Amino acid sequence: MSTVRNIARGVGAFTSNAFLVDGDRTVLVDAGSDFDAVERIDAALGGLDAVVLTHTHPDHVGNVPSIVGAFDVDVWGFDPDHELVDHAIGDGDRIRIGNNEYGALHTPGHKNDHLCLYAPSSGRLFAGDLVFANGGFGRTDLPEGNRKTLIDSIDYLLSSVGSELSTMHTGHGPTVDTDPRRHIELALEAARF
Repeated sequence: MSTVRNIARGVGAFTSNAFLVDGDRTVLVDAGSDFDAVERIDAALGGLDAVVLTHTHPDHVGNVPSIVGAFDVDVWGFDPDHELVDHAIGDGDRIRIGNNEYGALHTPGHKNDHLCLYAPSSGRLFAGDLVFANGGFGRTDLPEGNRKTLIDSIDYLLSSVGSELSTMHTGHGPTVDTDPRRHIELALEAARF
């Protein structure tokens, strides 16, 4: 089973979480910002095969140029027209992260290019900034934010994850490994309120 490390853990700067997943294909899910991600990747695993972005807000992509420069890797995301994205991931596409195939769910509302990544085989979800622990949900007051669209995306996420969901890695805050589906349901209730 793949190990997931949050290389942004303990960083005092404004950054997203950045999850380094080892295995058949070593992938960094979101790059974070304003810390030495290259040093942390190198210390943890000594290399990298790809970067996958949940979305392109600055706190999730600030470290991309230095990571690409250091490891000569490609970047995958929803919007291939974004200057940092080399390859598009569309809704329903599958992408290997670590030892598992993840299905991509296009989940706009926080940002138009937002993706969640879900692997039923491992029970693991990368939720980006769509939902957080304890019923939190992504901001909709930023450019491209839309509360109704966000609610639709949370509903789509809920309909896409099954009872095998055991771990939810979020863009900010703690990983949820106790009944993550309930945290998504709480986020949906809170967003509708």
